Amino acid sequence: MSAKDLFHNAVKRALQKESWKITHDPLELELEEITFKVDMGAERLIAAEKAEKKIAVEIKSFVGASTVSDFHTALGQFLNYRIMLEANGSERLLYLAVPFETFETFFQTRFAQLVVQRHQLKLIVYDQLSEEIVRWIN
Repeated sequence: MSAKDLFHNAVKRALQKESWKITHDPLELELEEITFKVDMGAERLIAAEKAEKKIAVEIKSFVGASTVSDFHTALGQFLNYRIMLEANGSERLLYLAVPFETFETFFQTRFAQLVVQRHQLKLIVYDQLSEEIVRWIN
């Protein structure tokens, strides 16, 4: 089993506070002999749309020695997971969950903004201490 991110449980509780039902922990994706484990799968009933919204969430803590190196890893995983979701015909939207501090610093750089825009990254910004979602970025 793959190791859970440092803030895995904080993000899980934050999603649950927003009425998300955690359906997979982790969410396994397979294509032929390749298997990936996205940190979490969740769904929520959207009453106004009378439909369920399904998401997959890759959680990152960005506590390594290099934020840029952590970002390279996160981006690679995100892109691979998105391809795997598409190949499996999944209706889940993939989100990268990042800590508020990292979002307010690194993700405000021109480089990070260009990458987010170019690759159309969907972000969940979370506060690991209060275990709350601060912002959804589509």
